Amino acid sequence: MPPLSLYIHIPWCIKKCPYCDFNSHAIKADTPEAAYIDALLNDLDKDLQRYAITRPISSIFIGGGTPSLFSPESINRLLNGIRQRVALIDKLEITLEANPGTFESHKFAEFRALGINRLSIGIQSFNDTLLKKLGRVHSAQEAIIAAEIAHQAGFENFNLDLMFGLPDSNPDDSEADVATAICLKPAHISFYQLTLEPNTYFHKFPPRLPNDELIFTTQKHCQRLLADHDYQQYEVSAYSQPGLHCRHNVNYWQFGDYLGIGAGAHGKITQTLPDKIIRSFKPKSPEQYLSDTHKNGGSEVISVTDFPLEFIMNHLRLKQGFTLDTYQATTGLAISTLEPALSTCLSQGLLIYQDEHYYCSERGWNFMDNVLEKFMP
Repeated sequence: MPPLSLYIHIPWCIKKCPYCDFNSHAIKADTPEAAYIDALLNDLDKDLQRYAITRPISSIFIGGGTPSLFSPESINRLLNGIRQRVALIDKLEITLEANPGTFESHKFAEFRALGINRLSIGIQSFNDTLLKKLGRVHSAQEAIIAAEIAHQAGFENFNLDLMFGLPDSNPDDSEADVATAICLKPAHISFYQLTLEPNTYFHKFPPRLPNDELIFTTQKHCQRLLADHDYQQYEVSAYSQPGLHCRHNVNYWQFGDYLGIGAGAHGKITQTLPDKIIRSFKPKSPEQYLSDTHKNGGSEVISVTDFPLEFIMNHLRLKQGFTLDTYQATTGLAISTLEPALSTCLSQGLLIYQDEHYYCSERGWNFMDNVLEKFMP
């Protein structure tokens, strides 16, 4: 069986950003924090029973929304409840997502004392003009202070989220953002392009974005800057100092298993191979989730014919790619089920085979959609 992670979704934030397609809702004075922790633990109980979980949890990621809006007391009760219910590996990675507008020195020192050992901070930009265009509630100075507080609170491992291709921006703006982030010495930087996702304000009312050529130039310049400062790209949009990859996300991309609890959370569980990999989903509405009328959400079995695409779609996000042994062990399928797509991608220069690994060439990396369509059933 593959490693098992736990994703926890806390759906409230200060304000819904116009580009955000995550399940998030503006927090209110009467947000039921205590009741939501109860619901999360109840959800976990049901998942552990439903899937007969005996494996230990290898990482925890608390995402949102803005989970750092919850009190340390609530997060402590959540973590203690998890420890009472399921085994955890030694030196467990526990990530908490946070936004600069929620940073308080004492609060984050308390989070660190609870065992949270990794933060993911949603900066997006250090440019006040661009932050305003993105609808963010924090300033550039607050973003810088947030990183400084993370260091002071004892977080040796934290991520800064940055976006490029922002409305009315240019390459100099993004290079300045990356340079500022590097100066703050995070262990990890996420650097990804703004996309106009369905069901967002930006999708309905599109802002003026830079053209594709300018966006591509921006990405390449910033990637060189990151590499020059030893931030190694290990995934499409993830860069880390050596040995400090996000273990939780790497498990996703390696087609590992994960339980998903919370409003709108998704999970993936392997039960038997090659015929039973299950995707689970919980209701998006916090009110419905809290009511427990959803009966722990729903699930569906992934068709075996979709395994090759699902595996490839995840593994090729990683610079290291995959081995055929990993494919067989993860899916339970014969190597021949990757053909003729695998040979076609090699002959067209989209994939490279070296040291028993298949991974994207520079061309394949830039035209990932062309690679994936060849593996569609």
